[in-house]
Amino acid sequence: MKRKSETEKRTAAKEQRGEEKGLRAYFVRVFGKYDFRNEGQFIFFGKWLIFIVLLFVELLIVLQQIDGFSENGGWGNFIALLVVIFVLTLSEALDLFAVKKNKGKIVFYILEAISACCLLFFTVGTYPIIVYMLVLTEFYISAEKTKPSLWLFFLSVPLYAISYGSQVAIRIGADFNLFQIVRQSLGSIVALTVHFIAVHIALAFYRQFLRLDRALRELAESKKELEKAYEVVAEVTALEERQRIAKEIHDTAGHSITTVIMQTEAAKRILENDLGEAKNKIIAANLQAKHALEELRDSVHLLSGAAENRTLKDALLGIIHESTDGTGITIRSEIENAEVSEAKYRFLCNTLKEGISNGLRHGGATAFWFELKTEADKIRFLLSDNGKGVAIGGLKLGFGLTAMQDRARSLGGEVAFDFEDGEGFEIRLVLPTDTEK
Repeated sequence: MKRKSETEKRTAAKEQRGEEKGLRAYFVRVFGKYDFRNEGQFIFFGKWLIFIVLLFVELLIVLQQIDGFSENGGWGNFIALLVVIFVLTLSEALDLFAVKKNKGKIVFYILEAISACCLLFFTVGTYPIIVYMLVLTEFYISAEKTKPSLWLFFLSVPLYAISYGSQVAIRIGADFNLFQIVRQSLGSIVALTVHFIAVHIALAFYRQFLRLDRALRELAESKKELEKAYEVVAEVTALEERQRIAKEIHDTAGHSITTVIMQTEAAKRILENDLGEAKNKIIAANLQAKHALEELRDSVHLLSGAAENRTLKDALLGIIHESTDGTGITIRSEIENAEVSEAKYRFLCNTLKEGISNGLRHGGATAFWFELKTEADKIRFLLSDNGKGVAIGGLKLGFGLTAMQDRARSLGGEVAFDFEDGEGFEIRLVLPTDTEK
């Protein structure tokens, strides 16, 4: 018996859950098809709700009055009540779902208001004022602005108050005077006023919700468009950066490797006849190869996104160390640290490499003086060697020096070359300092 009782309880619980699920699913189907973020669908749903509630209240009025009419034999009054309800229902249905023009709606509003007021002479209680509020609510939610609703409120409230006060005065046999009407209808006036305020506050909140929802959706769409634009910009930027690095590899490392090949070929040709000169060319080729390797490493670091942790002074000292290590040349220097952009950082390092390589290859230099100083808003770069120099009018700008001039101009600076035959070669570079790191 105990097991049977437990089984019955479980079965009843399952049936109850099934009923709840079915009821919830029904309401989901009914309300889920309306998107309340769409004002048109919200108003359409509100109209259906108003019409259904109106039918329900009218049914309650009929059920309330049918017994009284049958006992008193007042079937004529009951038929008149049905006619009023029919006129009110038909007018409300046409107004809600058929008539679209404002002029046609005004006629139906007047007819509905009169019909709702006529209900006061057939029944007492809260039902007539509920019907009147439903009629007003339909107009309030359909009006796009508050001003027409305010005008209707000031016209409809006196109409209902007069009807209500007159009905009470007739029912209790009181004198028909304005004071009596106002006194009897004061509660209705308060109720209609509260209804007007409540409906418009709710509408104000709903329309504010619509504006916020619209703004959020526009913001979400703008965010998606910005993300797409950012992806495109990122792709273009990455492509431009790859092209820049590829060009830099071609212009610097490619040039350095070509120079190494030329130096080693020249060293092979003169190895037997001029051992000292061949040695100098091999040293220059070795130094150029080191610089080419360093340039390739820098480019790989850029492609991999690795940050350069060394300061400009450390980078320049590193180049000097690589140039003097195992080559037999001497480089004295005086370097002040300066915070510069990445472009200027790489340009200053490449200029030092190019200047040392040129001094070894073309001038046969064995010693260099390098100086980097910051003065006010300028960075001053000086590299001089003790090579054989160039005769006046004999300087021909090759690829390296031409690229150096172009790059200096693009960074807002200028470069000058100072030379004399037998007196070495000098590179003077001036760049503007950066206002930001």
